[in-house]
Amino acid sequence: MPLLLFDLDNTLLPRDAAYRAWAQDLLSEHDLPPGDLDWFITLDGGGYVPRSTVLSAVRRRYGLDVSADFLIAHYRRGINSHIHCPPRHIEALRAARAAGWTLGIVSNGGTRPQLEKIRRTGLGPLVDGWVISEEADCVKPDPLIFELAAQRCGVAPTGDWAEHTWMIGDHAPADIAGAELAGLRSVWLHHGRPWAESGYRPTLKAAGLPEAVGQVLAARNAPSPRPGVRSDGPLRKAAAGMPVRATALVGARSGARPAVAAQEGPSASVPATAGTVGEPVPAGGPGVRNRSSGFAVIAEARTEAGAGAGGRAGRAADALRPAPVPAVVTTAAVRPTPLATRSGAGSAAPAAPPATVAAAQ
Repeated sequence: MPLLLFDLDNTLLPRDAAYRAWAQDLLSEHDLPPGDLDWFITLDGGGYVPRSTVLSAVRRRYGLDVSADFLIAHYRRGINSHIHCPPRHIEALRAARAAGWTLGIVSNGGTRPQLEKIRRTGLGPLVDGWVISEEADCVKPDPLIFELAAQRCGVAPTGDWAEHTWMIGDHAPADIAGAELAGLRSVWLHHGRPWAESGYRPTLKAAGLPEAVGQVLAARNAPSPRPGVRSDGPLRKAAAGMPVRATALVGARSGARPAVAAQEGPSASVPATAGTVGEPVPAGGPGVRNRSSGFAVIAEARTEAGAGAGGRAGRAADALRPAPVPAVVTTAAVRPTPLATRSGAGSAAPAAPPATVAAAQ
């Protein structure tokens, strides 16, 4: 069965919009100049500047009398309280599934914050599997992470699997270069930007996710509808109505640049959801199924020494073996706890787990 892989941040989920909303909340909470929002956006770098750098700069600029750990917990709760999956994206995923595609998520970043996004937005039941760079110890554009994603989705990465696999993403050095190196076809979400790479190119370009999915479904290798799915049904009609653009030649494999992927560690917990947005996660599982039965655990229960031997490949293979399902992540608070400032500092709030490294979070 053909496989369609998706990046998470700024592809399936409007991550930058959630970051902007968090920054606006922070400015409002402390009566800071609303015009400073542009400063926040520039500092963020689309999520590819390490969170430790961003939040340290915020703390210095405004004299926030809180620890770095507390500030990152405030950020994580805030950005996840604003994250959502647009209805048009959900419909595009359903159209692809109805058309016979296996679906997966391939994301760079920290395991816990990325998994919380998948849970909160109801993406879990819409995909067949996922892989996150921290838990897999493997980062896009490394071809291995795409092979792991295929295995998690129940597709053996052997034979001509790459010929029947597409990758959709917005970050050229990670998503498009990674697809190129793995031999996959790709759709780049340009978000109004010009293509700036000379060593490789996406197969197709699209303005947004629904258009990208429509292009894939209209491609020559699109599979037949799944049994029981009418070819004239509403999902097929919706897919057929998505605009299609001309293809672009795939560039040379030798020109791909490695992505800089700074990852950050666990964040404070937020309410988790699966299935329909707003539905609580069943007690028996986290709402994301991996057909390989190798559900990767959240790193909080694993130590570096116990994560497996044999380097990156060995640890990545460990992630494919059956593992205990992590407990449902819950907490009562969703909105960030107001921060103290030097001018009105009170007692320090409890600190979140220490940050380590995350890209596009």
